[in-house]
Amino acid sequence: MLGVALIQAADAGAVPAALGASGLRSFLALGVVAALLALTVWWLGRLAQTRRGRQPIHVESAVTLGDKRSLVIVSVEGRRLLVGLAPGSVSLVTELRASFGETLAETLRTDGPR
Repeated sequence: MLGVALIQAADAGAVPAALGASGLRSFLALGVVAALLALTVWWLGRLAQTRRGRQPIHVESAVTLGDKRSLVIVSVEGRRLLVGLAPGSVSLVTELRASFGETLAETLRTDGPR
């Protein structure tokens, strides 16, 4: 489309500098719109991350066992629970220890580097 505009401008004897200023203005407007879009995407990502951090219950992992049954690891108030789900029932299977990352961080905090 820009090529067609350049050809028409050349045929009409228009000054190329005027076309360049218009093109530059359009390019800058496009840059501003792209920057606003990037800022909006970043802000929405931060908002989603903040909401995840405030939820009292977090599903860490889920495995489907078939026939509408599954096992789910759930974090609730600092505890990790393995829960069995089936149609019409929810059962606590066991309480799990802390995750490897949490155990490692706790060990480094209390023992310090060796």
